[in-house]
Amino acid sequence: MAALDDARTELVAALGADAVLHDPLALRLYARDASMVEGSAGLVVFVRSAEDVVVCMRVAARHDLPVVPRGSGTGLVGGATPIADAIVVVTAKMDRILEVRPEDRLAWVEPGVFNLDLADALRPTGFTYAPDPSSQQVSSIGGNVNTNAGGPHCLAYGVTSAHVLAVDVVLPDGSVGRFGAEAPAAPGYDLRGFVVGSEGTLGIVTAACVRLTPLPPAVRTMLLDFAEVEDCAQTVSAIIARGVVPAALEMMDRGIVRAVEDFAHAGYPTDAAAVLLVEVDGLPAAVDAQTREVEAAAREHLVGTIRVAADDTERALLWKGRKSAFGAIARIAPHYHLHDCVVPRKALADILAGVYAIAQRHDLIVTNVFHAGDGNLHPLFSFDRSVPGTLERVLAASDELVRLCVDAGGSLSGEHGIGLEKRDFMPLVFTADDLDAQACLRAAFDPDGRMNPRKVLPDGARCGDYAAAALGRDGALPEGTWI
Repeated sequence: MAALDDARTELVAALGADAVLHDPLALRLYARDASMVEGSAGLVVFVRSAEDVVVCMRVAARHDLPVVPRGSGTGLVGGATPIADAIVVVTAKMDRILEVRPEDRLAWVEPGVFNLDLADALRPTGFTYAPDPSSQQVSSIGGNVNTNAGGPHCLAYGVTSAHVLAVDVVLPDGSVGRFGAEAPAAPGYDLRGFVVGSEGTLGIVTAACVRLTPLPPAVRTMLLDFAEVEDCAQTVSAIIARGVVPAALEMMDRGIVRAVEDFAHAGYPTDAAAVLLVEVDGLPAAVDAQTREVEAAAREHLVGTIRVAADDTERALLWKGRKSAFGAIARIAPHYHLHDCVVPRKALADILAGVYAIAQRHDLIVTNVFHAGDGNLHPLFSFDRSVPGTLERVLAASDELVRLCVDAGGSLSGEHGIGLEKRDFMPLVFTADDLDAQACLRAAFDPDGRMNPRKVLPDGARCGDYAAAALGRDGALPEGTWI
């Protein structure tokens, strides 16, 4: 493709040969993220600064080439999967913490900074960055901003959008904009809020101003086990009903508990039908009061044992078990597929029963680990895609799962985003007019439809001629996309 060849020549001249990859192995490696969707990359470019990103965007615009931003590649919905031989702009090497200002409770960071590295760097100041996705050891702030990532502690503290004050963005034509402000409330329309969660469809974030949260003076972590999944699920609502909003409220069923315990040796009770990992924080007296309420709610629903972490070491071990879940699942089968739909807390018990029934109908193994406090499900279908017909059963089960959650008053995603995998479900929760309005907002940033094309919005979403440019770019998705 002449345009790609010309773009590569220009990018090599501007950024150096080591920054621009085009060999078949690199293109194959960067043709997908952590989802089950594979596309096609035309070039892979590693940027080290905002100026490098500007160069990439200008070259892509000159040659009318699509661009896909990519951080650590931990996304689970194909949001960083390139389509139509796109230029993949990798921000992983933009990994500097630019400024930390505890007195203003903010920090400026580049998009390649790992979530956990930021939290560790802030700890000596007495502050933290609250959103903590389970992949925080390897997921980057830029990716967290793109997907509006959540995490266990977002029940009390809120998801990424509540912790990003401003973003610097390179737009598709190479111009640079700052959306939001260091001040608590920027005047005018909240374009910062539109960028956060936009999944790289508007431009490339080159820096984020994040809000710092004081470390709590006291923390208590509890592990509760139950003989029945329904009792465990009902305890979640009972805790909230008592006026307690824990810092974290996580649920795991027997299948995932056993996999995690074999992997992490955290002392989880493998004979329990389900467990709750509950963490409360704040002033010591408040933590004591909240603990009593949690224990009372659990006893009302036939809790088995209540284990309270004795110290930071035990607390870390309990969290290691929870945050190892996606890695531990490989002990069940070599592949897994999941959704992160959100349902009302009161529906958790019924939805979980529905999830198990769906798995049984399609002859699949399902385990559940999720942010129970805000109803953010993470059912994992474990399978071996080398077995003929298995992938088709997984996708059919996933379709049923999404529809079950939406019918219960739920939403499509709590933190992973829409990407490619869930874009065709968007009409389940949005009207045609809603989707058209979103397409028009997107077109205001990206009139040529080159930024992360075919993501988030289904092909039917329209804004004048924008549908043909952005959503129908280069025709249908390639066959064999699911891998």
